[in-house]
Amino acid sequence: MTEFPKRRILVVSHVAREDAIEAAMTVLQLLDDAGVTPVLEPATYRELLRLDRNRVPRTTISLGEDLAAHEVEIAIVLGGDGTILRAAEIVREAGVPILGVNLGHVGFLAESERDLLADAVGRALDRDYQVEERMTLDVRVTLGGETVYETWALNEASIEKASRERMLELVLEVDGQPLLSFGADGAIFSTPTGSTAYSFSAGGPIVWPTVEALLLVPISAHALFARPIVVGPSSTLAVEIVPRTGTPGVLWCDGRRTYDLTAGSRVTATRGGAPIRLARLHSAPFSKRLVEKFQLPTSGWRGPARA
Repeated sequence: MTEFPKRRILVVSHVAREDAIEAAMTVLQLLDDAGVTPVLEPATYRELLRLDRNRVPRTTISLGEDLAAHEVEIAIVLGGDGTILRAAEIVREAGVPILGVNLGHVGFLAESERDLLADAVGRALDRDYQVEERMTLDVRVTLGGETVYETWALNEASIEKASRERMLELVLEVDGQPLLSFGADGAIFSTPTGSTAYSFSAGGPIVWPTVEALLLVPISAHALFARPIVVGPSSTLAVEIVPRTGTPGVLWCDGRRTYDLTAGSRVTATRGGAPIRLARLHSAPFSKRLVEKFQLPTSGWRGPARA
């Protein structure tokens, strides 16, 4: 008789909120009842054991201690977009798909809502989902021609002023050609996925996730012609902090990873080499997600005109 390896599913949860903790306990039990091994990050595992040891199934194992990320089938993420971005850090290199269940406010990256938690887990157990790849950014910081920092982003990489009272003097560049220099609070490199996040708040366009493109959006620019730019996926975007002012900046990637930028720093963004894989339960168009997540008014719509 052939013995098949036991399935393992990672659960990534916000553990500072009561509803997320309750959701995590529920998912762990659903997985255990289905004969699937639940997997938790070490810190989350310890916290859930501390909160209620009796509700954590004995079959639960720890990621990185008992197995590697590539041995996980899928990651069920419980929380808002911030928790999904944290999960992306964990599973990106392993290519594990992420299924988000929104416990936050907007939850634009999530595929299900809290009242459909059991259904989402059931779909994951049945492998009843489609995987959609989202492009990322590879980000590099150089100073004096030397690379001093490298990272990546799913949503955006933002160059922001480090001092509230002083603007940054920036030069924007596309494919080696400088386009414009101006004072600003900063600039954002964004993916289509990130076009509904910080880039959107800064006045950038909404770009459908199926469009392969890179965005560059100035933040509070003191210039008449500093407008958002959308370029092809093979382009290279760059921002330099003009050294003559001596004003430092800070790089933020997905609001999670940060690096201090001295005057003269150059930040480059290109299409990422490793995409993020999102598990999708629904085939509705992206426009429907926009309407639902942003609660856009559509009253008066009568549908397409009949021929």
